[in-house]
Amino acid sequence: MLNWALTFFILALVAGVLGFGGLAGTFAGIAKICFFVFLAFVIVAFVTGRRLPQ
Repeated sequence: MLNWALTFFILALVAGVLGFGGLAGTFAGIAKICFFVFLAFVIVAFVTGRRLPQ
């Protein structure tokens, strides 16, 4: 999930540099959602004492 967040963040940066503001905002929003889902998985795994699947 963190890989997806990083990928969409890079795409947002590239789209922003190239002048595609709407697309950059969309990619940034998707990256933020992926990051928070990843963060939720990490917190749940930490609380339950389980390891994350690789």
